Formats: sequence, structure tokens, C-alpha cells
Amino acid sequence: MSLVSVAPALAGLALLTVAATWTTITQGSTAVPAAVDVAVGILSLGALLLVRDRPLPAGLLLGLLAALSPAATPAATAGTLAAGRLHPVRTAWTVAAASVVGHAVQGLWRPPGMPYGWWLLCDVAVHAALLGWGAYARTRAELVAAWRERAVRAEQEQARRVDEARLAERTRIAREMHDTLAHRLSLLATTAGALEYRTDLTPAQVAQAAGVVRASAGEALTELREVIGVLRSAPDELRPTPGVGDLARLVEESRLAGTDVELSAPDDLDVPPAVGLAVYRACQEGLTNARRHSPGSRVRIDVTRSDDGVAVRVADHRRGGTGGSLVGPNGEGSGTGLVGLAERVELLGGRLDAGPSDDGFVLTASVPWSR
Repeated sequence: MSLVSVAPALAGLALLTVAATWTTITQGSTAVPAAVDVAVGILSLGALLLVRDRPLPAGLLLGLLAALSPAATPAATAGTLAAGRLHPVRTAWTVAAASVVGHAVQGLWRPPGMPYGWWLLCDVAVHAALLGWGAYARTRAELVAAWRERAVRAEQEQARRVDEARLAERTRIAREMHDTLAHRLSLLATTAGALEYRTDLTPAQVAQAAGVVRASAGEALTELREVIGVLRSAPDELRPTPGVGDLARLVEESRLAGTDVELSAPDDLDVPPAVGLAVYRACQEGLTNARRHSPGSRVRIDVTRSDDGVAVRVADHRRGGTGGSLVGPNGEGSGTGLVGLAERVELLGGRLDAGPSDDGFVLTASVPWSR
């Protein structure tokens, strides 16, 4: 509690002390000088201010002053309430006991206006009530502070979870955009490059290449809508994700774009959708990298199954055995596709490896699953 918050209470207590001092002087025994009562009233207010930092000395001093004069009664009883509010009960009760003893002594040589036994009983009851009231206020304040701290921690934790969810969603969308659009755009670039530089193409070959461009552009638009659809509230509107059964179509698209691709995959491979999508994306990324970094190379895709999963191997046999790199000859590529693919495979408990081999570049992925 700050001084500003307790200032009204101190002002009221000072008025009560003045009233108690005046009553004691006008109605008390003439054997005690009035100056003593005034001094006791002032000292009791000063002693009350010590209850916060030094409860035991302050309680003893208030009890002693209460034994000398009723002018200390307001401050002594308020000291019991303050001690209960500011300190544990094991400390506050000593302040209350000192005040009760002080008033008991006061009642012996300055008889109250009622039987001494009843007066002492009322005094004990008042101090007990004030002590309980103060302890209740202290406990309630501690609970409110704990609840407030817990609410703040909960808000911070919720904000952290929201940030993590947003980051995960952005990463997923970025991965989907790369996996879907990079393949289509690489097909467009390869075919458009052939149309630009191959002046010896026949009209039929030009028409075929233009058809590949048109089909790839249409597929790119469709897949872009799918990625945008990830942000919608109704994901059921999206078409089914590609899987192992779509590998033949993927290879055929690459062949139409001029890539020499050989596919070896079981016809009856039935895997969960998430595993099938990972296999499809691994083959797609391998074809995209081969088309981007080593155009004209021969690519072989092998998809095999084992007792505990599916293995994918995409090897592009680059001319001259120059090996491979995540960065193209013109500084193209950043490796983000392989990073996203590795994240996808690792989320399923698998492993992805990619790097140069003796005669090209090899991408391998192992995706476990249980039947």
C-alpha cells in the first residue's frame, strides 16, 4: 500500500485520536496531567507508522501507550488491523496480544464505564475481529495478485502459441507454393526456351511445345488457387492432393517438355495420403532441379517399398559427370525447395539426402509408414 492510498485512513484515525484524547482529558481522572494524554495520542500515531517495517517493536510500543491512556486506543486497535493486513498471522497476533494486554492494564487503573470483565471480553473480541479482517484482506490481495500474474502469463503463452502457429502456417504455405509452382514454372521456362532457340522445329513440334506451355500455365493457375485455398476456412473445397498414382502423369509432363525421364514404381503401391504426397513431392523436386541445373540430362526415378516404408531415388545423369549443386550455373536457385522437402519428410519420421554423385546428382528420400 502506498502513502496516497492510506492517507484518508490516517486522517480519519488522527481525528479519532483527537476525539479520544479530548474525551480522556474532559472525563478522565485529574491525577493524570492532560499533557500526558496528548503526548500518548501523538506517540501512538507515530508508533502506528512503524507497523509496516517493524511490527513487533511497534506492537509493544502501542500496547505500552494503550496501558497509559485511552488516547492510544484508536492507534492500538488500528495497529492490529494493519498488522493483519501487512504481515503473516504468526507475526500479527503478537501486535494484537500486546494491544489487548495494554488495554487490560488500562482498565485496571482507569476503570471503563462498564463491568471490567465484560469490557475485557469486548476488547478481546474487537482485536480478534480486526486481526481476522486484516488477515482476510491480505490473503485476498495475494490471491488477486497471483490470479493477475497467472492471467498475464496465460496471455503471454497464448501470444507465443499464436506466433508459433502463424510461423508454422506461413512455412507450410511457402512449402506448398514452392512444391506446386516451381515445377510448373520450370516446365514453362524449359519449353519457352526451346521455342526461343530451336529455330529448326517443325510446325508440329512448335504446336506441341505451345500445348505444353498452355497446359503447364493452366496447371500452374489451378495449383496457385489450391495454395490460396489453404487460407480458406473450408479446406474441403480443395481437390485431392497428388500421390504415388500421379507419378506417371508427372513423368509424362516432363517428357513432353523435353526431359528424358525413366520411371520405375510399383503399380499397386497403396500408401497413406501424407506419405504419397511426400513421395510425389520428392520426385517433383528431383525433376525440377534436374531441369533447372542440368537441362538435357537423363533422369531416372526409382520408387520402392519395404517392410517399414517407401524409398525414393531421383538421379539425373549429367553430361560429363560434372556433379550437381543446389545453385545453378547462373546463380539460380537457393535450395529452399530441398529445405521444404526435407521438412516434409522429417515430419513423417523420414530422411532426405541430396548431393552430387559420380555422374550427376542424386536425391534420395526414405519415408516410413505402418500398414
